[in-house]
Amino acid sequence: MSIPGSVHTIKKSSKSNITIRDVAEHADVSIGTVSNVLNDTTPVKDDLRRRVLEAIRDLGYQPSKLARGLRRNQTNLLGMVIPDIVNPFFPAVVRGAEDSAYQESFNLVLCNADNDPDKEAQYLQELRDHRMAGIILIPSGNAEINKLVDRTLNGTPIICLDRRPPHWSGDSVTVDNLKGASAATQYLLNLGHRAIAMIGGSPHLSNAIERKEGFRAAMREHRAEIGPGYIQEGQYNRVSGYEKMRILLGLRPRPTAIVTGNDLIAYGALAAIREAGLKCPKDISIIGFDDLELSEFTDPPLTTVVQPAYQMGAKGVNLLLKRIAGSKDPAVHWMLATELKLRQSIEPPSRKDTGRKKKT
Repeated sequence: MSIPGSVHTIKKSSKSNITIRDVAEHADVSIGTVSNVLNDTTPVKDDLRRRVLEAIRDLGYQPSKLARGLRRNQTNLLGMVIPDIVNPFFPAVVRGAEDSAYQESFNLVLCNADNDPDKEAQYLQELRDHRMAGIILIPSGNAEINKLVDRTLNGTPIICLDRRPPHWSGDSVTVDNLKGASAATQYLLNLGHRAIAMIGGSPHLSNAIERKEGFRAAMREHRAEIGPGYIQEGQYNRVSGYEKMRILLGLRPRPTAIVTGNDLIAYGALAAIREAGLKCPKDISIIGFDDLELSEFTDPPLTTVVQPAYQMGAKGVNLLLKRIAGSKDPAVHWMLATELKLRQSIEPPSRKDTGRKKKT
């Protein structure tokens, strides 16, 4: 029976200065024998092992996880870097990652990059320096992750979630953004909408690019024209949704439906619609992307594309732990399915808005 001291403590004690030397003296064995029992590196006779374990229990000794990690050149810690801690989508990803890590006796260290590639690079360097067993990254826009891995991580396993940077050759877990946005757009087209616009995320993010392509693909399939200015690219936040919606409201003809890059953008768009004296969905239908908890309680409740955030985090950690265990299998890219959740923010266009021509 071994004592994995880097993961568990054996017994709580008010004595914080108990050392491995104290344990050795109490058990009347060498320091090396205690170390072998704690680290399970060399076989130890049963009677010696028993004496060491009894001394540990009697003294309330708690092995240092950090010291053990440094000796092994690896801790039981996983580093996770997210781009925006304010965005309520990411905590669900973090929760999935943390739960899966905890089940395997790993702990998670969370860093917020504020969508800043330089800050992201600094965190990655520091996580490596602190001997993280592996790193989970949701990349910021313009992140040069391939260069960062070569320059700073020196073999530390890493996986990308939610966004897959250009030319990334490592493991990743994302959702089917293209299919999700396409399904949302097709649903609006089937309701009779033709003047459909999109407010997307940053063109530097892979998921924003894929969602825009899904929107375009559905419009092409139905031979529906995308009006001038009908695709607005912004940021994944409410302010951007509000500002881009105001631009769309000034266009003629005005869109009858909006597909948004995420739920936060949709919240901002709803605010702009109300401010203009219009109603959703009577005047303009809106579909989000995320299915944040608040989306069920907006006015009206938001129709949205569900992406499985928790499962993304959990799946990512499971893949990362395989790499930590030494897997040399080819890089894996998991693409999780999305689902359109219908609520009350969409309806067919009014009769006067259904005359927009198809492409010829």
